Amino acid sequence: MTRILVLYYSSYGHVRALAQAEAEGARSVPGTHVELRRVPETVPEQIRHKAGFAADDTPVASPADLEGYDGLILGTPTLFGMMAGQMKSFLDQAGGLWARNALVGKVAAVFASTGSQHGGHEATLLSSQIPLQHFGMLIAGMPYSFAGQTTAEGIIGGAPYGAGTIAGADGSRAPTETDLAGARFQGAHVARIAARLAGADLSQEAA
Repeated sequence: MTRILVLYYSSYGHVRALAQAEAEGARSVPGTHVELRRVPETVPEQIRHKAGFAADDTPVASPADLEGYDGLILGTPTLFGMMAGQMKSFLDQAGGLWARNALVGKVAAVFASTGSQHGGHEATLLSSQIPLQHFGMLIAGMPYSFAGQTTAEGIIGGAPYGAGTIAGADGSRAPTETDLAGARFQGAHVARIAARLAGADLSQEAA
């Protein structure tokens, strides 16, 4: 079985909805085992309640868990044009995996939710790939074979760099069916690539 981890951070539920669609897409590929996990919350309960954060009972992952998967699909909201601090903190704790080349040659992808079309959507997708490349992972985007990303009918999220959604300035906008279809497409895309790579050992390549 090819093992895929869909790992995300979500404050208001938009990224969680995309994560569920990513997992659904990955599970559609025969021979794929998918787990859905979130990174630990760092915002105090009082502030989360005041800000109206959505409750989330998805199990929490630890950085050490990443080694057990053939592929990683990572989702984050956009905060000031970058990934959320909770996700960055999680990745910052994976230095031991980096030191052992434990993730080299595995496939990874990213997806994001952003408040507006010009609020850093593509910047977040691209910059979120950077630490994954430091781990030696191979980046899978959302290729144009997903035709939904080229539509001009309405507001949609995502880009060739990954799936996504536009939440609206007040967070009231739910992911569209096109957004969710893009996430399912990306999940299946990653699962198929991971299956092809699972038998190869790229961690021992000579410099």
